[in-house]
Amino acid sequence: MDYNQALSRAAALCSSQERCASEIRQKLNKWEVPEEVSDKIIARLKEEQFINENRFASFYTRDKFRFNGWGRIKITWQLKQKAVNTGSIQKALEEINEDDYQEKLNIILTNKLKQIKNKDPWQTRAALIRYAQSRGFEPDLIYAAIDKLITN
Repeated sequence: MDYNQALSRAAALCSSQERCASEIRQKLNKWEVPEEVSDKIIARLKEEQFINENRFASFYTRDKFRFNGWGRIKITWQLKQKAVNTGSIQKALEEINEDDYQEKLNIILTNKLKQIKNKDPWQTRAALIRYAQSRGFEPDLIYAAIDKLITN
């Protein structure tokens, strides 16, 4: 595949959905585009704003929080796996409304509590903690939310 074909296919990918540079690089490698050509294509896509890490991190964070119910820790980890820079990740995480974040955690814990069959309070608490941590929420927020949930 030559430069122009790869560029147009990569631009089409970026036009259909927000992408980060590492995702495009993976596609270019899959299409067996040489590395130096891949670098040129990615630079061009960034220059023309097809790839924008801040925008990608913002959309990714919003979607994973809203639709998947992920917490900040899991979102951060996933964005780092995609080689998004730390500054973009921080900006994106700051966009999450704190009240919405707390409400999402409460909803997740309430729904999980309904599914737990064991009524032993310590095992129930441990199961809720493990579940919320697997979703990427911070331990101090989890403990506070569980205390409110169980005492009510």
